[in-house]
Amino acid sequence: MDTMQLYRQAQDDFDAVLAAVPADRWTARSACTEWTVRDVAGHAVWGQRQLRAWALGEDYAEHSGAPGSPHPAPLAGDDPLTTWREARETALAALTPEALARTTTLPGLGEVPIAGIVSLLTTDLVAHAWDIGHALGADVRLHPDTIAAAFDWARAHAVRRPGFFGPELTPPAGAGEQTRLLAFLGRAAWQPVAA
Repeated sequence: MDTMQLYRQAQDDFDAVLAAVPADRWTARSACTEWTVRDVAGHAVWGQRQLRAWALGEDYAEHSGAPGSPHPAPLAGDDPLTTWREARETALAALTPEALARTTTLPGLGEVPIAGIVSLLTTDLVAHAWDIGHALGADVRLHPDTIAAAFDWARAHAVRRPGFFGPELTPPAGAGEQTRLLAFLGRAAWQPVAA
């Protein structure tokens, strides 16, 4: 798969997990430290809106959904699935070949092509699809191609600090690629979420 195919697959997997969230579980604690399920959804919405702005060369002044934000839940709105889907569609519409070739400046990273940010967000969506599903007790199985792409990106670029990725964990012997990726990103996929 190319960059955009991988991104759409990661979006599809995230969408499927989000669509399965019961109405009474949006305030449940997620597997993403300090965030509820709705917070994770709000962060994902923020990512789509920020990506669209970067792709169009526009400023996006909203920072409450950025990595490490204390409470991005309001960005998910009253209907997180619909809000996510609207943000996803507007972001995809902006990701033309010309936009993907454009660069933007990111703090600490310098000039980054939009295509590189798409790869970052592929990894983000893979991790957060699992964060939500695992928190709700679902057996989340993500697409092997997005797992491989996310692992490649993470090995080269993962930022380990609060609000980003946690310390690398050691997965159980014989763990599959998805569990190894999640362990690399600081997620103990083999353990239940603490109450």
